[in-house]
Amino acid sequence: MGMAKFGNGAMSITKALAVSLISLPLLYTLFILHRNQHSDPTSDFGEARVLDVRPRNIVNALKLGTKTVFKGPEDNSCEPANISKDNLLGGLLAAGFDEKSCLSRHQSVLHRKISPYKPSSYLISRLRKYEDLHEQCGPHTKSYKKAINLLKSGNSVGPTDCKYVVWVSYSGLGNRILILGKDMADLFCEPFPEKSWLLPLDFPLLPKFNNIHQESPHCFGKMMKNDIINSSKEQRLPFVYVYLSHDYGDHDKLFFCDEEQTLLGKVPWLIMKTNNYFVPSLFLMPSFVQELSKLFPEKETAFHHLGRYLFHPSNQAWGLITRFYKAYLAESDERIGIQVRTFDSGNAPFQYVIDQIMACAVKEKLLPEVNRQETLVNPAENQKSISVLLTSLNSGYSEAVRNIYWEQSAMGGEVVRVYQPSHEKVQQSEKQGHNKKAWAEMYLLSMTDVLMTSAWSTFGYVAQGLGGLTPWILYKPQNQTTPNPPCGRAMSMELCFHAPPFHDCKAKTGVDTGAFVPHVRHCEDMSWGLKLVGTRR
Repeated sequence: MGMAKFGNGAMSITKALAVSLISLPLLYTLFILHRNQHSDPTSDFGEARVLDVRPRNIVNALKLGTKTVFKGPEDNSCEPANISKDNLLGGLLAAGFDEKSCLSRHQSVLHRKISPYKPSSYLISRLRKYEDLHEQCGPHTKSYKKAINLLKSGNSVGPTDCKYVVWVSYSGLGNRILILGKDMADLFCEPFPEKSWLLPLDFPLLPKFNNIHQESPHCFGKMMKNDIINSSKEQRLPFVYVYLSHDYGDHDKLFFCDEEQTLLGKVPWLIMKTNNYFVPSLFLMPSFVQELSKLFPEKETAFHHLGRYLFHPSNQAWGLITRFYKAYLAESDERIGIQVRTFDSGNAPFQYVIDQIMACAVKEKLLPEVNRQETLVNPAENQKSISVLLTSLNSGYSEAVRNIYWEQSAMGGEVVRVYQPSHEKVQQSEKQGHNKKAWAEMYLLSMTDVLMTSAWSTFGYVAQGLGGLTPWILYKPQNQTTPNPPCGRAMSMELCFHAPPFHDCKAKTGVDTGAFVPHVRHCEDMSWGLKLVGTRR
């Protein structure tokens, strides 16, 4: 749930975060603060929180963890108490958190390279401001109780101290993190000081969340279509549903128009349902672009910064991550992450996908060629060790790659070891153990040196964003044939918005939104999608 505190001035909404994170409430809320401060210099910016309405339906995607690796005590006390690296990530994170309550927040810097991308001083200042106001507007505060009472009464007359954005997340864990889903205490640490980011279970509208759709009463798109709300009407609604999922309609997409944002800015409670990472379209909105550019001078770092700010593995999840990392990855000279997600029907593994993985890895020199002449290669005195972390619902892909380097030696004498934490066979979105393993695998992939991901997969998107890695993308096979070329380097580490609007808000016509500005382009793996790229590319 995202929240913002306002004075009497009008507020419009803009927020996007990471784990989406980021088509997230936080970014959107950061904008709310900016907008309102210009209209009322005395106003403050409120609180952003995350909500996932179904306590046991948190992750839909992917898998992680083997029974042997993930058994054992949840004890991370072996980690050093004093960390010499910048565990506040260049000021991105606030000081003052209890280290034992969230070990990953302080220890993650020990397990990955220092990011070359530094958060802007403006982003840091806005986050600190946000944290202060999150404490003032959060659950069970005076402001929150006042807003709840108005919501219950249906009375929307007059301004409220705080306005709120509630994210109703669903679908796979990759999708949920992209939109900043709630993600429960056994997956994530609380990201904000003092107040939780989770919506209280006694929230009046909570029982209705699972039934939100495009035809729901109070749905923004439906009200726009029926002319129930428009810029010429002075009405104050107590709440509005905003439906931004992959199958949303043309009137729902008016959310991305400045004029309609002015309307939404007057609503105390926005209940948003989405499985999209919609940040790229926020960068196309004239009223938001200046503020976004100040927050993220390097456009492609939006998810990277906000994801690392928001998504810290819980102590239980961190135990899974660190035990696997220490056992299989820590001592290697190089760590290669390979994320395999297939959408074809049939019995996996598919040979054309195995061929594609190896063709990409060898062509791009991510893995060494093998000696097919069966002559003995004398091992080098100091053999290079390469650990491959391969994640997939199916164990066949890791077994195939492992066998290639077992049955034949690497041309350069490298030692290649292949590990797969789990193979769940199918997504099990209702099982919390599955969700925890999926989150651990995403995070482990983000800790590798180089990354290969599968087209269309939000699982890989999250890993690349958190790790600040520009991946090689395995193109989606057609007709059960290995693509040629098998893969290509991504334009940036940013995530793809799979279902963007193609609408010119001023001209009221269709338009190619991937050709407006140089920093928003069509995705490599989904031609109609949009993603942020750096201005230097």
